[in-house]
Amino acid sequence: MVGNTAEAEDLTQEAFLQLFRKIATFRGESAFSTWLHRLAVNVVLMKLRKKSGKETSLEQVTEPDEESGTPRRDFGALDLRLSGSLDRVNLQRAVGQLPPGYKAVFVLHDVQGYEHNEIAQMMSCSIGNSKSQLHKARMRLRDLLQETVRDKAREDRRAASAGEE
Repeated sequence: MVGNTAEAEDLTQEAFLQLFRKIATFRGESAFSTWLHRLAVNVVLMKLRKKSGKETSLEQVTEPDEESGTPRRDFGALDLRLSGSLDRVNLQRAVGQLPPGYKAVFVLHDVQGYEHNEIAQMMSCSIGNSKSQLHKARMRLRDLLQETVRDKAREDRRAASAGEE
């Protein structure tokens, strides 16, 4: 399905991790092999959905364009990977500021991939409570991240006005 042996091995490992996490949800209404096959296919499909853009080798990027003789990419452009790293740092800070209940449900569901019924069982609460805590955690994270963006904008304006003086 993925056409790459290394990626297939990674996805196989991910499928077995999902199996370990979700084995309790197997109801026995079909053969175990059918259920496992569906789980593995779903892991691959989720990976293919998340895959962004095509991979490009470093040689292709740095070789000069045949027509103009200039490098194909503008190396002075904004580094989106760095921006992504900053976003991750801000997200980690925001998650760290969540109340313990919100944080636990958010991490279990959105980070570790547990279902609400599994979280409810682990935390000795109802499924509705798990869903509610997750919703509240996401709303609080949105607020915290927006505060970070507003603070950054204020800093940028201050720096710009200080530079004008």
